[in-house]
Amino acid sequence: MIEDVTERAETVAEMAPGSSVTTAVLAGHESRFSESPPLNNPPLTYLDGAEAPAYLLTNGKRGIGRGTKRKTDSPVGDRRTVILVTGRRTLCLIGKDADDEVIEIPHGAVADVTTKTGFRAHRLALRPPRKMYHCWAHRKTDKATLTAAAEVIENHQQESPDAIDGDDTANRVMYRGRPVAPQDTATETTDTDQTTYYRGQPIDDDSD
Repeated sequence: MIEDVTERAETVAEMAPGSSVTTAVLAGHESRFSESPPLNNPPLTYLDGAEAPAYLLTNGKRGIGRGTKRKTDSPVGDRRTVILVTGRRTLCLIGKDADDEVIEIPHGAVADVTTKTGFRAHRLALRPPRKMYHCWAHRKTDKATLTAAAEVIENHQQESPDAIDGDDTANRVMYRGRPVAPQDTATETTDTDQTTYYRGQPIDDDSD
């Protein structure tokens, strides 16, 4: 089984347009900037059928910000966060104690995407109609990789972002293999302290 996953990971990594997608991370052996296994299960096993990532991002403890960059779902212990940008969605995998948390953001549900750079970390900011998602990336991540990942999402955006399964929060969250009820976003504030530039390389204070 392990050999099968590794062989498939090698094939998928070879297909990727950039060097961010590696066999070691897809097979779950290590993170991009750490030798620790990032998740309980190999990231590759969360992909559907022939789905393949074009770009891969990771972070240590920052996790995924929902609503604001500081309100995050973070990995535990030595686990990490792996972000896979495929041709149809951004798949965020957060390592937990027993099972990994999965956040799926289809490109068709994204109204806006921007990249941010900071002294300690970078991030890919995705905005469905009602909520912002901050996909943190390790500070050693090449800025060109971050920009290219954003372009993949942009190329698959729709003029009118779709809600998923009637859920107007435009995302589906799963934990331990089961859907989680969407959070109430009626009173949630947006991340107003960030500076937004389109396809530029802004530097905001992400050192918190």
